[in-house]
Amino acid sequence: MNVLISAAVTFAVCFLLVPAIFLVLQFFGFYVIVPERTCYVYVLFGKVVAIINEPGLHILFLKLGLKAPIVRWLGRLYVLDMRIDQQYLRSQPVNSEEGAPMGIGIWYEMFISDPVAYLFKNADPRGSLATNVSNSTVRCLSNLKLADLLQNRHTMSQTVRAEVSPQSHEWGYKLGSVYIRKVHFRDGQMIKQIEEKVVNRLRQVTSSIKQDGANQVSIITSTAERQAAVEFAKAAAMRPRIVGEALNQVAVDPEVEAAMFEILETQKIVESKARITMIPQNGGILSELMASSSRAREPLPSGAPTK
Repeated sequence: MNVLISAAVTFAVCFLLVPAIFLVLQFFGFYVIVPERTCYVYVLFGKVVAIINEPGLHILFLKLGLKAPIVRWLGRLYVLDMRIDQQYLRSQPVNSEEGAPMGIGIWYEMFISDPVAYLFKNADPRGSLATNVSNSTVRCLSNLKLADLLQNRHTMSQTVRAEVSPQSHEWGYKLGSVYIRKVHFRDGQMIKQIEEKVVNRLRQVTSSIKQDGANQVSIITSTAERQAAVEFAKAAAMRPRIVGEALNQVAVDPEVEAAMFEILETQKIVESKARITMIPQNGGILSELMASSSRAREPLPSGAPTK
């Protein structure tokens, strides 16, 4: 039973009484807990009495003295976020040296460097910094060459940062990194003209590539045809020599020569598709045909009737 009572008392003290005591002390301004990257600014009767920017537990009586209890009720507490913030300004209008209307998108970082100046020197330090960055961009980057605007972004970023930083620090805002993210044309008609020129140039390049390919194909084809014609001519010139050499070898043997010429003559007769009449060797038909053909070739006497 005593163990349960001790456990209940311990629980009540640790989880109920102690947090309640700390809440009462914090309510009356005895202490304050500051998170990381946060600044507490205490103002009493229009005067800054304390600035706490170190994270952790702080006893206000050690910093404010007897003012600690009344700052909570009669004064004012400003809680400032000291973390790095970012902002992007779109299409800041500038003109190139050639007169082309350009737009520049600029990204920059900023953070609070002086809490008092941030609170009381400027009613809208964030808006003033954006205006300052915009004016510096237009003032520093106007009348640059178009090639520089499109290529030298790092140099332009450094130029804008060097122009803005000293003045922005007076308002409690310190400028961090600055980067030119986008450079574009603002005139729609100019964009269409550039697109048309790019398309026409692509068509010209494509046509040139096609023509070059056709020329290469023609050169290869003509070269191949010329080489083939040369080889065919060499082959045609070699054929008679080979045939002549073969005939010379055949002519050495008279019997072979006679047989070969007889075969060639027979082949020519067969290829001519002429009609051949076969006559027996000892028949009288041959002599009669020869006699009739001779009589047909003799001229007729004058005055003889013709049939």
